Amino acid sequence: MYVTWAILWSLREAQSHILVTTLMLSWSITEKLVGNCLQVIRYPFFGMRETFGFAPSWLLWLRYNSFLVLYPIGMLSEVGLIFVAMPSMKTSGRYYLHHATTAILLLYVPGFPYLYRYMIARRKKVLLAAKIA
Repeated sequence: MYVTWAILWSLREAQSHILVTTLMLSWSITEKLVGNCLQVIRYPFFGMRETFGFAPSWLLWLRYNSFLVLYPIGMLSEVGLIFVAMPSMKTSGRYYLHHATTAILLLYVPGFPYLYRYMIARRKKVLLAAKIA
């Protein structure tokens, strides 16, 4: 939410940067819904599972493996866009936003490894259960 509203919506400098493309692609392919972006893997997976009681193994594999590449791309895009926007926060007199952004950037340091390890553990649990079933 912070990247969407505080950075992309309010600061023009970040809106046309190439990192917006990688951010939207990684977000829309995996989990996060931004505007009308499709959740290319998540919705078909849950739709098939809820409708038919199962999802094809290839879709299960995509659901629990795509994050290995897309999560770091999304995180690096978020951090990159924050760094792109920070100079304009200072020059436009938005010091409060600059300080809040600095604090949020510090959360990425412990946050990314923690969440990534959690997702890897979740992946292992689900894929092992699928092999047993």
